[in-house]
Amino acid sequence: MGLGICIILIAVGAILTFATDWELERADLDLVGLIFMAVGLIGTAVYSSILRRRRVVVPPVAPTVTDDDRRKLL
Repeated sequence: MGLGICIILIAVGAILTFATDWELERADLDLVGLIFMAVGLIGTAVYSSILRRRRVVVPPVAPTVTDDDRRKLL
């Protein structure tokens, strides 16, 4: 799940919970909105933790040159 979808889930959940007064016979839209917001928040946290791991860059280790190696080259 991408970051955009997580943000959309949070927005749709907030709209269903706070901005609508629809009543369905078989579904509680407030609960559905809360579930959407929770899934969006969990997805955002997971996405950001994965992104943080990808950005860690280990610098390459430079080879050490000793005096013996220099003498061999000359």
